[in-house]
Amino acid sequence: MSKPPRLTLPPAARAYRLTTDRGAFAVHEAGEPVLGTALLLPGFTGSKEDFIALLEPLAAAGFRVLAVDGRGQYQTPGPREESAYGLQELGRDVLAQAAAAGGGPLHLVGHSLGGLVARAAVLRDASPFASLTLMSSGPGAIAEEQRARTKLLVAALEAMREDMPGVWEAMRAHDPEDAVPDAPELARFLRERWLGTVPEQLIATGRVLISEPDRVAELAEVPLPKLVLSGTVDYAWPVPLMDEMAVRLGASRVLVEAAEHSPNAENPQVTADSLVRFWRSLSAR
Repeated sequence: MSKPPRLTLPPAARAYRLTTDRGAFAVHEAGEPVLGTALLLPGFTGSKEDFIALLEPLAAAGFRVLAVDGRGQYQTPGPREESAYGLQELGRDVLAQAAAAGGGPLHLVGHSLGGLVARAAVLRDASPFASLTLMSSGPGAIAEEQRARTKLLVAALEAMREDMPGVWEAMRAHDPEDAVPDAPELARFLRERWLGTVPEQLIATGRVLISEPDRVAELAEVPLPKLVLSGTVDYAWPVPLMDEMAVRLGASRVLVEAAEHSPNAENPQVTADSLVRFWRSLSAR
């Protein structure tokens, strides 16, 4: 899971609910759309807070930034029905968020699962977007070892969906013995986020990660500038797989040093600089 490097919003940012024709979504917003707007989608078990360290540098570069809790994620409510969280439904949500966002050229960024959601939105309708960035997100289902872990989590959620604290404790009991303990404030936030997320959202999106087919050929046909960005190590989708995906997409490729699956949280300044460089290169064209 992504662990934000800090939890306090920068002074120029604000938290509110973005009203769309598919409901209201909890967002963090910063900046003015001088050069455009960025819509940031979090990953599995994630939330808008995963992008908190990107808000200030992206806003300072001239972009309005909207980081979103998707349907059923953390502070955005959602129904207790798994069918509400199919990839196509989540893609429709993104298109509704894009329509409500406005603010000039709109750059879509999806982290991990958020990349698969962003892809579903673009394949349905690419017209609202000026670019697509797949951040630590691959061509289809996650790597075999991670599929096995996610299957176990989905099974636990199916059996214990009314005991989310119990699932949380069981999940954290499997953390590596040599893992650095989280700071108390971060530990409280991660638990609160887990308990705030609708279990059916986790079950349905977990199944997406296990079974999503490779749709790179379809996405390559969409005439939209694309960037594949990742850390230098990734446990969900191996870096060589993302390298190959970038070639198949005809996409730009960025490797962020000193980062693994969450460059947005692990090396946010370099990640922000890379996004800004990509977006500005599109204007230069």
